[in-house]
Amino acid sequence: MTSRRIAVVTGGAGFIGSHMVDRLLDEGFRVHVIDNLVGGRLENLAHRKGERNLVVETRDIRDLAPEDTLFSGAEYVFHFAGIGDIVPSIDKPVDYLSTNVMGTVKVLECARHARVRKLVYAASSSCYGMADVPTAENAPIQPEYPYALSKYMGEEAVLHWGKVYRLPVNSLRIFNAYGTRSKTSGAYGAVFGVFLAQKIAGKPFTVVGDGTQRRDFLFVTDVARAFFLAATTDRVNEIFNLGAGNPQTVNRLVELLGGGEVIRLPKRPGEPDCTWADITKIQRELGWKQLVSFEDGVAQMLKNIDYWRQAPVWDADSIAAATKNWFAFLDAKTA
Repeated sequence: MTSRRIAVVTGGAGFIGSHMVDRLLDEGFRVHVIDNLVGGRLENLAHRKGERNLVVETRDIRDLAPEDTLFSGAEYVFHFAGIGDIVPSIDKPVDYLSTNVMGTVKVLECARHARVRKLVYAASSSCYGMADVPTAENAPIQPEYPYALSKYMGEEAVLHWGKVYRLPVNSLRIFNAYGTRSKTSGAYGAVFGVFLAQKIAGKPFTVVGDGTQRRDFLFVTDVARAFFLAATTDRVNEIFNLGAGNPQTVNRLVELLGGGEVIRLPKRPGEPDCTWADITKIQRELGWKQLVSFEDGVAQMLKNIDYWRQAPVWDADSIAAATKNWFAFLDAKTA
């Protein structure tokens, strides 16, 4: 038996989860990872190969039983596992609700039976929908598509377990996380992966609209640090916005990536012109602040650009095909 403190990271081979693993190992924890490797990659943990205090199990969170031994003796649980691609949720709502809601309930039951000190949930700012900005935690909830709904329902379950079962929990509503190890394959998704693959291939950047839309980008190591603070604080049953509080335009991103030819795509319904986190609460109550500037974060990604060399290269036609039903359903909804 180890005398080290134990933390569980669901989705620990994924983008944010793998950086959470790094943070916990560096803090001296023994880390138990569960990941079904649908979105995550063992490559994201390869730099910790041989680490005696890292245990990785390839399983689906929906298969967890309440007394799962992976959670035995755990002090903290960081719950990142789930389906993160936004666009495909319009076609697969049942899959999203099953994984992001009932999967979360399975993790909550494991944490409850293990009597963990704190569970921290990775929520999504998409719950705010077309919100006024800057957006505070008490803004109206108005999910525009199934992914947003599933993440919000997962958060509601987390807070419910905190209230009814007295499981200490906190929830962080992530705005636009980016950084090394972000997803490289599968569905059309986050702008960074799309643009980096296009840059490697020498193809035009596919910019939605005129590129003046702004996103509250936050580098992944700043995200992981916020989750650690949310676990170790005495505050419980709280919701915190997590962003930089300083939104950047897509045109600025193109500029930092070295510029080049741009193809303009139709603006997508259901997506706001600006995401902008009011981060007053997390700064005040957790003492958190952004450490990695947008410019430095993009530079780090460019240094690691080979990671995206095998990623799919999207163009206007393939994006149009991938988003066809998105336009069909959400245009009809807003008509």
